[in-house]
Amino acid sequence: MHETVLVLDFGGQYNQLIARRVREHNVYCEILPYNASFERISKYNPKGIIFTGGPSSVYAENAPKCDEKIFSMGVPILGICYGGQLLSIALGGDVKKAKNREYGRTQITYSDSALFKGIPQNSFCWMSHTDHIEALPGGFEVIAKTANCPIAAFADASKKIYGVQFHPEVMHTDCGSMIIKNFLYNVCNVSGDWTISKFIETSVAKIKDITKGQRVLLALSGGVDSSVAAVLLNRAVGKNLTCIFVDHGLLRKDEGDEVECVFKNEYDMNLIRVNAKGRFLNSLKGVTEPEKKRKIIGEEFIRVFEEEAKKIGGTDFWLKALSILT
Repeated sequence: MHETVLVLDFGGQYNQLIARRVREHNVYCEILPYNASFERISKYNPKGIIFTGGPSSVYAENAPKCDEKIFSMGVPILGICYGGQLLSIALGGDVKKAKNREYGRTQITYSDSALFKGIPQNSFCWMSHTDHIEALPGGFEVIAKTANCPIAAFADASKKIYGVQFHPEVMHTDCGSMIIKNFLYNVCNVSGDWTISKFIETSVAKIKDITKGQRVLLALSGGVDSSVAAVLLNRAVGKNLTCIFVDHGLLRKDEGDEVECVFKNEYDMNLIRVNAKGRFLNSLKGVTEPEKKRKIIGEEFIRVFEEEAKKIGGTDFWLKALSILT
């Protein structure tokens, strides 16, 4: 079983990027919702947990919070932006609205810490916050500061809990990837023996074990999720796979033709293209609210797929791609 680092998603815009940075350092990573139960998290036996940023204020009435039993696991934790503020409040510190909002590339000074090993003491980071940590929990110390943020990073090294107000996952933070690597290797003590090739190998083996030579039908949108699923399934089951490409007319110009060319010609897959452009556009006519549009598109996509699947019949597995337009 490979080592796993979990990313708890508090609704920030860089959540997938954080997971990517972890994987780039040869560590397997999964993203879970912020409210994942202690029992669910424990099943992963994680080597570390990262709390993401998010748009909320931690002191707001309905602010997203994690299961507090996580803090008793003894697992290393890194809180980023909102995640760092949540660590502070949950463990006895205080967070308040900042007098000066910080946004953009900001000069920062680091102290000696396992998190910042090998990084210049004076550097630049990417800030994006309106709240700041007013007081630290007992046992924690400041390990970085900026001109407007006296607690830009903090830690209790004995508990292996770290928080940063800035975003190390973005390229605008100098040596940001190194900060995440330091958390993984210096704090979580991972071995770093995972690679994407191992993930592909394991995934294909699992698919073969589940399908056992039976026929598989996949809903293909042309987005990232369903496209990756199609390639993995093709490796595992070959001609037992049939892809129904629901062309909803919302891809880029000529992209529908490109999707068909790639999967039908280059990968030699069984592919059925359904031209449903008019159906989708009629369903969206007069709708302006983005979330409502997303739900209409998703619902219509599934209906088209199910209609086409029933025409084919005799298929053992139906896989519906829910991430439309990814």
